[in-house]
Amino acid sequence: MTELEHANVTVVDNRATAQMLCDVFGWRIRWEGGARDGGHSIHVGSDASYLAVFTPGPDETAEPGNGRLNHLGVVVDDLDATEERVKAAGYTPTSHGDYEPGRRFYFHDENGMEIEVVSYA
Repeated sequence: MTELEHANVTVVDNRATAQMLCDVFGWRIRWEGGARDGGHSIHVGSDASYLAVFTPGPDETAEPGNGRLNHLGVVVDDLDATEERVKAAGYTPTSHGDYEPGRRFYFHDENGMEIEVVSYA
């Protein structure tokens, strides 16, 4: 079986984004350090997979909603509990759906990144 190991996204403030992902999804920071062209990368996720959140160095800029990624899909066991954590973190869940094969909602972070949260439970 082939599985997605990671996705890499450019964000304005990777520390804030990494903290939000840890708070909402219970993930942890696996690694962080210098990246290309003076940028900084943080790998946040689980032992099996992660999201690399990259903030460019001084010669590049990261614009919110830069369109480099349509959305991230995150599977959770308890959709309702996760939605409460999303709200507690200050984000607004939208586009709720209850259809085969699961239930889902979406939210946008401060970078304009759309995150789909889905449960197949």
